[in-house]
Amino acid sequence: MTELEPEPSAAEPLFGDRIGAARAFTAALAVHGEERGLIGPLELPRLWTRHILNSVVAAPLFSGRVGDVGSGAGLPGVVLAIARPDVEWVLIEPMERRVAWLNEQVAALGLDNVEVVRGRAEEWADGPVLDQVTARAVSAFRTLIPLTAPLVRDGGELILLKGANASNEIAAADKQIRRFKLRDVRVETVGEGVISEPTRVLRATVSR
Repeated sequence: MTELEPEPSAAEPLFGDRIGAARAFTAALAVHGEERGLIGPLELPRLWTRHILNSVVAAPLFSGRVGDVGSGAGLPGVVLAIARPDVEWVLIEPMERRVAWLNEQVAALGLDNVEVVRGRAEEWADGPVLDQVTARAVSAFRTLIPLTAPLVRDGGELILLKGANASNEIAAADKQIRRFKLRDVRVETVGEGVISEPTRVLRATVSR
């Protein structure tokens, strides 16, 4: 059986007094993630580094009421909700079994700053009410823009966790950037010198 990656030394400083909840969530994901179709069979040896810490290093960027589109296993939504109890999180996920997992984890971890919504982002009926929207490993930027920008208030932000190809995704999304009136579109790197693989964050401000 593949073993869970030992907790990296960076984990405790990043989570602070929330490290206990982070450990509990990581342990639950390690035990149940593969069998419930949340993570692949090769992820345990890099679960902390590639998924948990990759998500939490972006935590300082968020404020207000934030949506996580395609929350899935809770990456980044549950991780960010653990690290930032002062932020209100809305986890948006269409698949029933993943929604069940998210609700279980929210209850088990006592996360009173989280709302789980079953549905697709394009079915969101509340209008542009969120301060920020994030997503991780969902789809390319040009595909994400029509799914995420309509959920965000005027002057709010898209803060998307992306891979090494993030800058190229901006060029490929030019038409959608203009259509949805995004400005200040840029890639920022967070976690340099803290984690072994820094996280690239694609940020954009929404104009109405």
